[in-house]
Amino acid sequence: MDTLEQKHCLPCEGFGAPLDQTAVQQNLKNLAAEWQVSVDNKIVFRDFNFKNYYQTMAFVNAIAWMTHYENHHPDLEIGYNHCLVRYSTHAIKGLSINDFICAAKVDALFKPYAEKFHDRK
Repeated sequence: MDTLEQKHCLPCEGFGAPLDQTAVQQNLKNLAAEWQVSVDNKIVFRDFNFKNYYQTMAFVNAIAWMTHYENHHPDLEIGYNHCLVRYSTHAIKGLSINDFICAAKVDALFKPYAEKFHDRK
């Protein structure tokens, strides 16, 4: 069975309804613990922290490359040393499996950085 990170997004127009709360919580368990879901169950989000602007922008560019390939784009809020990533499937006004697939891929992009640099002082 493929992990979320190994799957690819489907066209958003192919979804009928947003995931229900049970499906949202089940998929959330497959992401890093820092991911959260909005109170209305329409957005999954995580704030990633970096040491400086260069590292933040490198991460943002990696996200841009991946999301272009998957054709499923997040809302990004970028600051000097952080990037808030928010996923929602606008076509269905809620969360779809695509949101969790891309969130898992964002986690995979961040993991090498976190392992190598994040805990250094």
